[in-house]
Amino acid sequence: MEKIVTDANFAEIIGGGKPVMVDFWASWCGPCRAIAPVVEELAAEYEGKVVIGKCNVDECREMPVKYGIRNIPTLLFFRNGEVVDRMVGAAPKTEIAGKLDSLLR
Repeated sequence: MEKIVTDANFAEIIGGGKPVMVDFWASWCGPCRAIAPVVEELAAEYEGKVVIGKCNVDECREMPVKYGIRNIPTLLFFRNGEVVDRMVGAAPKTEIAGKLDSLLR
């Protein structure tokens, strides 16, 4: 299950010791809604291995600015609290899974 990521808990989630993927999204964004089921499936498939979170850019103001989020959906991939990769725009499940797999190497 995806974690809800907020400005208040962002540091705790990315610094928890496991690799992390954060989906920056908004309810009014069509491509965000299109990949939402994929993100949900991946959260179930990678549970216990990768933390997958969702950050609503309309509710979080600090983190999108801090990480230079200008387009959504944007997926950020973290290892040891640092951004190691990013994807902008809707992408197929296999492509996102490939990025998650590389986090685990």
